[in-house]
Amino acid sequence: MAKKLTTKRILKIIGGVIIFFTLPTLLLFGFMYLKYNEPLPTGLQGEKADQLASKMLTALDEDAYHNTDYLEWTFKGIHHYKWYKTDKSCEVSWDDITVILDLENHDNSIVFAAKQEYNDKEKHDYIHKAESYFNNDSFWLVAPYKVFDAGVERRLVKTEDNKDALLVTYTSGGTTPGDSYLWHLDTTGKPTSYQMWVAILPIDGLEATWENWTTTESGAQLPSAHKLLFLDLDMGNVKGLKL
Repeated sequence: MAKKLTTKRILKIIGGVIIFFTLPTLLLFGFMYLKYNEPLPTGLQGEKADQLASKMLTALDEDAYHNTDYLEWTFKGIHHYKWYKTDKSCEVSWDDITVILDLENHDNSIVFAAKQEYNDKEKHDYIHKAESYFNNDSFWLVAPYKVFDAGVERRLVKTEDNKDALLVTYTSGGTTPGDSYLWHLDTTGKPTSYQMWVAILPIDGLEATWENWTTTESGAQLPSAHKLLFLDLDMGNVKGLKL
């Protein structure tokens, strides 16, 4: 004869299910936190930090990037971008939504849903979402070229193995001002990875690779892949053109 499920027993079952699914997650997070969490390093601002930043830009051919008019990529296979850099606009697409994002005046942006122009009340929500996607996903493409942007602080850091690394802090702009990144470079100055101290991540100092660099048609050097812990952040078919 089947036992009657009392309220107490139901709550006990629900509690068991919650613990079953959350305890391993909490244990994994605790392990990762202890293994990877690092305090933000200190470094020195000034000429030497700026020289290291310039060395990185020279290794990547900064002039070719600035002379690039158009960039195209796909972030993690879900966000698609056609960035008309010279015109300061970007076509951002996901699911059945496309936003022609005006990067100077977002109120001028145009939204399409299922290829039909969309002007209902959620229009600005889609524009803000496209802006957030663009700020994040374009950073994974062109971050090295932003180290001398307005509001950026640069510091020279000595790593544990006595190598020079470049700590970059964005004090303003973007979606999450205050984020910091420690760039690790090869002997030529080309980035190999960076560590992140960012608001969006619960663990400080996580490291992501910058790899599979490709020289685009315009001459700009851009990454086509990153690895963050067990995640592959694919950038798709990266294109850069001089129109």
